[in-house]
Amino acid sequence: VNFMMFVAEEMREIMAELGFKTINEMVGHSEMLEMNEAIAHWKSKGLDLTPIFYKPEESNQGPVYCVQKQDHGLDKALDNEVLIERCKQALDGKKPVKFEVPIRNINRTVGTMLGAEISRKYGAKGLPDDTIQITFKGSAGNSFAAFVPKGMTLRLEGDANDYLGKGLCGGKVMVYPPKEATFVPEENVIVGNVLLYGATSGEAYIRGKAGERFGVRNSGVEAVVEGLGDHGCEYMTGGRVVVIGETGRNFAAGMSGGVAYVWNKTGDFDIRCNKDMVALEEMEGEDLKFVQAMLHKHREFTGSTVAAGLLKDWDKLSKQFVKIMPVDYKKALQAQKDAQAKPVAVA
Repeated sequence: VNFMMFVAEEMREIMAELGFKTINEMVGHSEMLEMNEAIAHWKSKGLDLTPIFYKPEESNQGPVYCVQKQDHGLDKALDNEVLIERCKQALDGKKPVKFEVPIRNINRTVGTMLGAEISRKYGAKGLPDDTIQITFKGSAGNSFAAFVPKGMTLRLEGDANDYLGKGLCGGKVMVYPPKEATFVPEENVIVGNVLLYGATSGEAYIRGKAGERFGVRNSGVEAVVEGLGDHGCEYMTGGRVVVIGETGRNFAAGMSGGVAYVWNKTGDFDIRCNKDMVALEEMEGEDLKFVQAMLHKHREFTGSTVAAGLLKDWDKLSKQFVKIMPVDYKKALQAQKDAQAKPVAVA
């Protein structure tokens, strides 16, 4: 506190020397700035910063600092207008709710404020699985299902923009095309870029392709997707991702944790994968059981014909899958396993 008071007093003295009483009075006075010649460098020769310090004529100049509170329209957000009210019995008494609602791409971060209400009341534990089940129909805007906690299951019959499932922390997300869609889902991008960014737990099932940077910094979510763009599972630290389609280049760049399973149908995945930190292995034992179980869920939740085809001929097609395992992560898991198996000395 004393330090902050000292800094404030110093600031007041400097401002007084410059002829100002408040910070608001200082805003826009670029003529008071002087360039420090000591930082001149040959690379900056010919660089003209004058436009940055341009000061408009006062007659044409509007406010140069905040004079009016911004209205972000949160009161009109889908969560506040519809979702929170319709989920009141779940929020107040943990009673299950299930309903459908239309969605448009102007509806952003749908589910986030509803999830915040759950977290405020029930903390990190959230609600029992599937307490809140909402089916959306249409095109979702950015950050659909961002930060959704345990107890929320959001189904999207349509498509979504970027950042779907960002920060997901226990909830479930499913995306699949409308029943009347005429395109082949596994051949088309149905969700945007940077899905599951920084997500920590939960599940995601995508009936169709995703854009670039799928699962970037994923730290715990289990997901199935039917193909994706470049940089899949980038910087991933945890969780498990099943890809039942083609990937773009640079898969697993910076991937230090978690596990990915890719259906290497065309046999060229090794040239698409960044092997600086990972090794490619065959699936066996628990891996086979896990992927098979995820495919069953994917088929059930999204109606995926790709998952259905794989399950129908699983004994043969499972051999086409590649396991992507971070090298150091595997060593850490083995060391942990060895430590647990080591007998404890008793005095």
